[in-house]
Amino acid sequence: MKEMKQISLLRLLTYVLCIALTLLSIMPFLIMIVNSTRSTTEIQQHAISLLPSKYLFNNLKILTGKSFNPLVGFRNSIIISTGATLCTVYFSTLTAYALVVYDWKFRNAFFSFIMAIMMIPSQLVSIGFYQFIYKIHMTNNFLPLILPAIAAPTCVFFMRQFMIPVLHIDVVNSARIDGAKEFYIFNKIVLPMMKPAIATQAIFSFVTNWNSLFLPMILLTKQEKYTMPVMVSLLKGDIYKTEYGSIYLGLTLTVLPLLIVYFLLSKYIIAGVALGGVKE
Repeated sequence: MKEMKQISLLRLLTYVLCIALTLLSIMPFLIMIVNSTRSTTEIQQHAISLLPSKYLFNNLKILTGKSFNPLVGFRNSIIISTGATLCTVYFSTLTAYALVVYDWKFRNAFFSFIMAIMMIPSQLVSIGFYQFIYKIHMTNNFLPLILPAIAAPTCVFFMRQFMIPVLHIDVVNSARIDGAKEFYIFNKIVLPMMKPAIATQAIFSFVTNWNSLFLPMILLTKQEKYTMPVMVSLLKGDIYKTEYGSIYLGLTLTVLPLLIVYFLLSKYIIAGVALGGVKE
């Protein structure tokens, strides 16, 4: 009986801790959403509040009055983030497939080269990348922000590690015996097996590309090409007064698509975790 009470108490403490951590994680988003409905004066006087105010439409008016077009920002960010995410997950899975299924001479050396590239900071090559894009006259174009996502070493490493225990070579050989071509095997057999890993990397890639600020800011100089993070960063450029309410509203609009993408793909991640917990 005493052991039962100890187990119940431990379970209760676990639930309390999980609820506290959940509230702690949600709190910044809640404060951001509430501040988007408050005026600058209210935010400066009381930075933290859990009660919404009545200045939402006024903040929206200020937001759009500063040459800020959320629809254009959403469109540009969605084009870049979606295109880069598709390139990342598909070609990274294809590369991992080549590293796991095919037995070729320089396979281990190629994988070591990919791991070495992971150690190079992206900021180190950004200047050379900008000079290259400028010389080929590709500034103010979305392609330089989408096509480099094909080479994603971190995603390749993740896909390879996930594929090794999931994909059995006998399945691939059986499909080959039945006359299936290599791309058909990859697209129809391998990709469905990789759904949890693809969903996980799709979330990470989409969030990374959506929040990207440095490269879009130096490559996109025309206002109609600006992404949401670039537009939000320019809201602080008013030398007379900073409208914090409109800034919080811009941040809220920027975060909403990320939450939608996570909720759409989270079920695949949960399914993958559950599948990994089942042992034969």
